[in-house]
Amino acid sequence: MHILTITGKVAILEESAVQTFKESLRGALLRPGDDGYDAARQVYNAMVDKRPALIVRCAGAADVVTAVNFARDHQLFVAVRGGGHDVAGRSLCEGGLVIDLSLMQGIRVDPLRQTALAQGGVTWGDFDRETTAFGLATPGVMVSTTGIAGLTLGGGEGWLSRKFGLSCDNLLSVDMVTANGTFLTVNDREHADLF
Repeated sequence: MHILTITGKVAILEESAVQTFKESLRGALLRPGDDGYDAARQVYNAMVDKRPALIVRCAGAADVVTAVNFARDHQLFVAVRGGGHDVAGRSLCEGGLVIDLSLMQGIRVDPLRQTALAQGGVTWGDFDRETTAFGLATPGVMVSTTGIAGLTLGGGEGWLSRKFGLSCDNLLSVDMVTANGTFLTVNDREHADLF
């Protein structure tokens, strides 16, 4: 199959490599023509019409690590999709690999500690719904379909920001996968430089 590399050139990826990659995932690996491919490449802005060569529908952190390692080993051009709200369309790429977190929608609220743990595909509306059930609120955006990962990376300004700061000001810790495929928990004590 033809796929875009980080050099901007198109390379041929052996079918056996794609098949081995697919079998190593818990989530789905989609290619053009597969059932669900067109739905998986849609984002909030309908004017964005990019066609990735591969879309990894990650089912958990292990799929993210596997996808990052595969992309690095084959020097693939990568885009990462969280909630899919990105108006500019950077959460997709033409001809490359999309690491799609949108199915990772787990949310766990700890009402005693007044904290919430949420995965990278969670949208603001879902996060707000879960925290509100416990009488909690977090500064966030005004559009419920915005993904919390991109929202927080961009600062995250919303209704409560003037009183409680931005979304990023309320972030306590992040589980992340680095470009070398290492899973890290980063916060003000562990890997503070990345946090």
